[in-house]
Amino acid sequence: MSENFSKDKSNDKSPEPINQLMKAMNDFFEHRPVKGFLENLDELFMSSPFAGSFPVELKETDSKYIVQAKLPGIKKEQIEIDVLQQYITITVRHRETITTENKQQDLYQHKDTMRRTSRTIPLTKAIDTKNVKAVYENGLLTVSINKLKGKRIDIT
Repeated sequence: MSENFSKDKSNDKSPEPINQLMKAMNDFFEHRPVKGFLENLDELFMSSPFAGSFPVELKETDSKYIVQAKLPGIKKEQIEIDVLQQYITITVRHRETITTENKQQDLYQHKDTMRRTSRTIPLTKAIDTKNVKAVYENGLLTVSINKLKGKRIDIT
C-alpha cells in the first residue's frame, strides 16, 4: 500500500509546475522580439519628447534652500518660476516655428510646435516667498530661497 502511494503523482506536491512557469516567463522576456521591443520602448521614453524633464539639485543650509537646474540651450525668457508656501515649480516653455516656402511649386509649409516641461520641488519647511532670488548663467538656473523662522517655545 505504501508503494502505491509513492508512485501516485496526484498526491505529489512538488514545485515543478511553478518552476516551469517561471522558466517560461523568463524565456519569454529574454528572447527576441520581446526583448528588442522592451529595449526600443526604453529608448523611446529616454529620448525627446517624452524625456520632458531636466536635472534639478536641492541643497539646504540652516537659513535657505538653493535649487539648481541645468537648462543648457534655454533662454532666460523661456523660464518661469512659481513659488508657493512649501514648494517651487520651474517651468520651461519651448516654442519652435519653421516656415518653408517654394515659389516654383507654390508650396508653403508652416510647422509650429510648443513644448512645456516643468519640475516641482517640495521643500520640508515653510519659505519666505517674498525674498526669492533667481540667477541664470551659462545654462544653470540657481534659485535661492530663504526659510521662514518659526518661534521656538521653551517647555517649563
